[in-house]
Amino acid sequence: MRTALFTFLMLLISSGPLLAQEESSSIQAPTDLQDVTTEDFRSRQFLNLTVGIDQDVKLPPLPRHVQFGGTFRKILKASISRELNVLRFSPKTQGSAVLTIIDSKSKRVVAEYNISVKKSRLDGIANEIRALLGDIEGITIKIVNNRVVVDGQVLLPKDMSRIYNVIQQFGDQAATLVTLSPLALKKITEYIIRDINNPEIEVRAVNDKIILQGYANNEDEKTRAEIIAKTYMPDMIVDAAEEKGVVKKRKPANDGVINLITIKDAPQAPPPKMVQLVVHYVELKKDYSKSFKFEWRPGIADGSKVTFSAGQSGNALVSAITGTIDNLLPKLNWAKTHGYARVLESTSTIVQDAKKGEIKQVTKQPYTVLGPNGTQGTAFAEVGINSSITPTILGDKSGSIHLDLNFSISTMLGTAGGGAPITAENQINTQVTVRDKQSAAVGGLIKNSSSTGFNRNPGGASNPIISLFASKDFQRDQSQFVVFVTPIIKTSASQGSEQIKKKFRLRD
Repeated sequence: MRTALFTFLMLLISSGPLLAQEESSSIQAPTDLQDVTTEDFRSRQFLNLTVGIDQDVKLPPLPRHVQFGGTFRKILKASISRELNVLRFSPKTQGSAVLTIIDSKSKRVVAEYNISVKKSRLDGIANEIRALLGDIEGITIKIVNNRVVVDGQVLLPKDMSRIYNVIQQFGDQAATLVTLSPLALKKITEYIIRDINNPEIEVRAVNDKIILQGYANNEDEKTRAEIIAKTYMPDMIVDAAEEKGVVKKRKPANDGVINLITIKDAPQAPPPKMVQLVVHYVELKKDYSKSFKFEWRPGIADGSKVTFSAGQSGNALVSAITGTIDNLLPKLNWAKTHGYARVLESTSTIVQDAKKGEIKQVTKQPYTVLGPNGTQGTAFAEVGINSSITPTILGDKSGSIHLDLNFSISTMLGTAGGGAPITAENQINTQVTVRDKQSAAVGGLIKNSSSTGFNRNPGGASNPIISLFASKDFQRDQSQFVVFVTPIIKTSASQGSEQIKKKFRLRD
């Protein structure tokens, strides 16, 4: 420090004169200025000083033994440095005084200083600045070189802006040397690390800049880290020397955030998941019939015949007429029947995600056909189940599966003339979305048929004596075809075989 270079000799009112350290023991201050010769002054200066502001004055060449004289002790302190050949004045109060430097041997005045000390308005300016900025921590306000200077370090850029706005009100009489504390950027770095929340990304503060290093899984994660860092970065503060062009600063990359994050190589895609499809084909039938018949139709059967007989009186011709009456008693028939039938078939298959799976269970029914020139041949009619299902998993965490379904079931109803089979076919084409391990009824086909017959001729005797007949037949058939699908997500095809092994007690 500059003050460490001074060897001060303080001038005290009650004690002897202030001298250089090496001369203080041999020189006494004069008690009467009449003993001092004032001829041939080497230096005379007029100084205007301000209370509270030190001022250094260059000394002329001095003899080895000197002493101070004058009335200066009332308003200021003076100290001398032999090494720097400088005289420092420290004004204490207002007033005028004279300081003389006297050669103690020849009693000749070597230098004379006429001093006028005034109280500066900088004290009032300093008090006003303290009142406006006193709540900001880390700053000091002092008067240096005829100017009020605010110095120190602050944590927030908004405090920097506030200090600047206050100093601007006082023009050249006030200045700021306040800078942003490195602790502020360190604290900001901690907030950035917390919000990025990725242990593989490192955040460092270097020269008012934030450096992002490490590894990100993708470009979006890298961009997100940079956006978070820029959100916390404080406003840039332009130094006065930089603004005037005295200092040329290099422009920081990316507005103070240097993104050096490296994107990691994408890992190998996991094998596609498998979906087990459990399909139940259900056909429900409900038959109901009711019949009533009353019949009384008695008839006569002709039993006439001619016979020859021999006796004592000779041969004779005998004829006999007989008859038989049938259905003499009336008949009453009443019946009511209920029939339920359930046909259930189940299939299961394992399909890769987004791939089509097909199940075909058919029977080929042969029948004879006539070809060209009347030649006989054989054709086949397929009867059975055809299924086509394409499952697509909707996201790894959603647990939902989109199913593209196509079902076809054909059944044998009978044969036509020539033995050609009569078949019935049901088809379902649809798309559904279901949750994993949940079932969905994806289609249904309902058939209704009914018939009623009244007083149908039952046949019987052709020549009834009397005919009393009444009948009523009612028949209703209902059938419904429904397909239930249950998708189950599997990580591999081997998982789908566990239930089969357990059911049939198979071992590896």
